[in-house]
Amino acid sequence: MSSTTGETASFTGAARELAEHARRIARLELRLALAETRTTVRTFALAAAAGTMALGLLVFGGAFLLAAIAAALALALPWWAALLIVAGFLLGSAAVLAGLAVALVRRASPPVPTAALEEARSVAAVVTRNGAG
Repeated sequence: MSSTTGETASFTGAARELAEHARRIARLELRLALAETRTTVRTFALAAAAGTMALGLLVFGGAFLLAAIAAALALALPWWAALLIVAGFLLGSAAVLAGLAVALVRRASPPVPTAALEEARSVAAVVTRNGAG
């Protein structure tokens, strides 16, 4: 009986040690996942900041380009006509883009995931069929 008790104690100790190693590994995996997530979030934040700055510079660059176009037109036309042509181009472009946006919204509406709903219905039908059969 003594050897059986010793083997049981040894087995219990090994099981405890294994459980402790598993807990340690799980904690280390969690720390690694958190570190990777922090790094990824920082990278996305930097990307968002750089993108925002680029967008701001793009707006200013576009404004200067339009001013240069107006100045070039003003060499051949009165300044008011040059500004009117550039403003007309801007308003026409805005109208075309607004029309495109409206068409895209109409095409996308209503925002219902039809493919996912159809798949869910088919899975439910299969489960119901298999459960009833």
